[in-house]
Amino acid sequence: MQFQEIIYDWNLINLPQVSKNQIELCDETLRDGLQSPSVIDPPLEIKKKMIHLMNDLGIFIADIGLPGAGPRAVHDVTELAKYIRDEKLKIKANCAARTTIADIKPIAHIQNQVGIPLIAYCFLGTSPIRQFVEDWDLEKLLRTADEAINFAIKENLEVAFVTEDTIRSQPDTLKKLFEHVISLGCNRLVLCDTVGHATPHGVFQLVKWTQRLIQKSHENIQIDWHGHNDRGLGVINAITAAQSGCHRIHGTCLGIGERVGNASIDQLIINFKLMGLYERDVNKLVDYVELTSQACQIEIPINYPLCGTDAFRTATGVHAAAVIKAEDKGNSLLADMIYSGVPAQWFGKTQKIEIGPMSGLSNIRYWLKKKGLQYSDDLLQKIFTKAKSSDRILNDQELLQIAESS
Repeated sequence: MQFQEIIYDWNLINLPQVSKNQIELCDETLRDGLQSPSVIDPPLEIKKKMIHLMNDLGIFIADIGLPGAGPRAVHDVTELAKYIRDEKLKIKANCAARTTIADIKPIAHIQNQVGIPLIAYCFLGTSPIRQFVEDWDLEKLLRTADEAINFAIKENLEVAFVTEDTIRSQPDTLKKLFEHVISLGCNRLVLCDTVGHATPHGVFQLVKWTQRLIQKSHENIQIDWHGHNDRGLGVINAITAAQSGCHRIHGTCLGIGERVGNASIDQLIINFKLMGLYERDVNKLVDYVELTSQACQIEIPINYPLCGTDAFRTATGVHAAAVIKAEDKGNSLLADMIYSGVPAQWFGKTQKIEIGPMSGLSNIRYWLKKKGLQYSDDLLQKIFTKAKSSDRILNDQELLQIAESS
């Protein structure tokens, strides 16, 4: 059986052409993610485990910190860079920096000390609102970029120029800044939705405008997208950026970050995998999310995609009956997909059928069968009556007590 024969997928109609594995993911969990006011900054050894899982998931590059923030940040960034080197991990590393020599200098020092390349992601506020508050003008921005990027390149650092709040920045300002940093030797532009203002349409317009500017430069410049989630559009904006032509997409595990957070990199992996754009092994995605949850002391919402406790759990009679019928056809993937848009087994998860007030007899038969219990019509009816009178899902202990008393 070919699933194309029994699923009509509107998602594939006139889909923008993005070649497989063209998309690179940048994991910002250990930098932008840790800027969340509610998270715990994990111990170094846990950060190393997180980096290893990022590597195992095929994430291309990780932001390992902002060493300009102080001695602890310098120490952790140095040790993480050494870990990537010593473990011979494939994942690349970058560091965040304000567009100042003071922030770039420790990145250059760590690169020289450890001996692996570090990309300096240098951010500079460019929106009119930021310029007004800071009393900056375009000439000030150009001088700042000129001084910092020239210093970084002399220190043999690859530079990505990050325009903070790009989505609310004026085209004339961006044009002059982008053209200038390209002339200095910067080969990567990072478009940012720093405050979660963007809509998918805005993302598309900004990316296409930037592509036209790059074409006129005749240089090989690549584009990143870095977005936040204040309007709940972080993931769809990131997907739109990828489909519009961005080469590298940023996110954080569980979407942690400033205010309501960033685009969720785990949700991006799920979506890119289902879109056929991410061919890496994703079996350790759940492990990564759960480790991050524990390390940062951020609870996973019960309805969170893939890793929430309700992600593949149902007590609804109609849904459960369909899953059971699909299983009876001897095809586990069919059972996975009949009432789920995400195949649980791809990520090491399984469908779970519970018993509650919305359940039918199919749920009860299924639960008893899974527990290896013999049952009669009388037992089925007792559990059914109990479930219908309940205001919640019955737990295993309650169900076993009914079974044992019959």
